[in-house]
Amino acid sequence: MPLSSDQLAEIEAQRAQSHPTRRVVAAGMEDHLYTAHQVLDHGFVRVIDYMGDDAAICQAARVSYGKGTKSVQNDEGLIRYLMRHWHSTPFEMCEIKLHVKLPVFVARQWIRHRTANVNEYSARYSILDREFYIPAPDHVAAQSEVNNQGRGDALQGEEAARVLEMLKADSARCYDNYEAMISQDGQQGLARELARMNLPANIYTQWYWKVDLHNLFHFLRLRADPHAQYEIRVYADTMCKIVADWVPFAYKAFEDYRLGAVNLSAQMVDSLRRMLAGETVTQENSGMTAREWREFEAVIRKS
Repeated sequence: MPLSSDQLAEIEAQRAQSHPTRRVVAAGMEDHLYTAHQVLDHGFVRVIDYMGDDAAICQAARVSYGKGTKSVQNDEGLIRYLMRHWHSTPFEMCEIKLHVKLPVFVARQWIRHRTANVNEYSARYSILDREFYIPAPDHVAAQSEVNNQGRGDALQGEEAARVLEMLKADSARCYDNYEAMISQDGQQGLARELARMNLPANIYTQWYWKVDLHNLFHFLRLRADPHAQYEIRVYADTMCKIVADWVPFAYKAFEDYRLGAVNLSAQMVDSLRRMLAGETVTQENSGMTAREWREFEAVIRKS
C-alpha cells in the first residue's frame, strides 16, 4: 500500500478541516487537496497547497484589480492568446505544492527540471521503507532498436519471468544488507548516510515539490509526451488531470498549443507549402536529414 492507515487518517483529518479565507480558491482544486492519487505500485501524487486560478492569470496579464476580467469568454480568449504567443509571465502567478512518492530513478529524471523548490526525504536522518518499484510484466521491455534512451517490445515468457525475479531478489537482498549494516544490535552500526549507498535506484523516496504553472506546463509538455519514459509519464498524466481541474482554461490552451501541437523547422514548413502547392517533395530535395524527414513524415502522415 502506498499509504499506511495512520497516513490515511491524517489525510482525512486534513480534508475535514475548513478555513474561512479571502483568497481566491478553485473549486476543482479544492476537491484534490490532500488526496493521494496512486501512481505505479507504491507511489502517489497529492496536492498540499496552491495559489491562483484562471482569473489570476488574466488579472496578472491586465495588471488590474479584483477579477480583472470583463467576461468568462474574455478570460478564456486572453489565456489562449497568452499561450499561443508564448507570454509566460502571467502563468507564473499560479503555484502548486505537491507531495510526491516516487522511485529514486524517476526522481533523478524529475530533478532535471530545476525551476521548482524541492525538499526530499533524507536517508541521512531517517530509515527508508522497504518499498521498491517492480514493473508490471508488460512494462519489462527490451532495449529499443531505434532509440538509445528508450525501450522496445516487452520481454516474453521465461526471460521476462527471470528479469522480474532478479529485480525482486536484488531489491530484497540490498535492503536486508542495509538493515544489517545500520542495526545496533550487538554492534555499533554503520551510519545511515553511508548505508544508504547500498540501496538500489528502484527504492521509493518522497519529496515536496513546489512550482509555478508556467514551469509546470514545461514539465508536463516533456514528461506527458508519449515518448517519455513510462515510469515518469504516469506521474505527469496524473498531474495533468489535477491541473485540468485547477485551471481548466489554461490547461485546455496548453493541450491545444503545447501537448497537441508540433514544432516545424523552416525546411519542414517550406516542404509542407510545396506539397500543398502540388509539388512532389522527397527527403532528397527537402533539405532535411534522413532523421528529420522521418520525423516530418510522422507528423504529416499521422492517422
